[in-house]
Amino acid sequence: MEEVVKAGAALTGCRYTMNPALSLLGEKWIPHEARNVASARRFVRDIAADWNAAGDVPEIAELLASELVTNAIAYGSGDGSAVIPIRITVSGERELLTVDVYDSCIAIPRMRRAGHLEASGRGLAIVQDLSHDWGWTLNPYGKSVWFQLVAWR
Repeated sequence: MEEVVKAGAALTGCRYTMNPALSLLGEKWIPHEARNVASARRFVRDIAADWNAAGDVPEIAELLASELVTNAIAYGSGDGSAVIPIRITVSGERELLTVDVYDSCIAIPRMRRAGHLEASGRGLAIVQDLSHDWGWTLNPYGKSVWFQLVAWR
């Protein structure tokens, strides 16, 4: 645990702290089950569309949220002894839409290099490529992995 906290402190460039001045546009808790990824995708897309996010931002937010929620379900239960629901929040600050996915695991997310024939392992690379910014934040009870999109000019 101590190594994880030290690694988190060393990588402060990858940390996003929820600003109380952010406007919380929506929050959803889902059970830790793969069948709930579609519900999380719709939730994020609908909020972005409801708040008139520009262009293809609702669809991109939907895709990136799907990647983070899928990772939270696949890897975010820690030791698996107590599976805590996954929380998805969508907020806005100035021109940025921020989507934050919380799970109960304190393992730091790692970017993988998937081989050409591998069916998985590209999620965080997609998040990095399509988002304005992304990162993770550790807390005593788990972590949040987040991304930001420029949604309003």
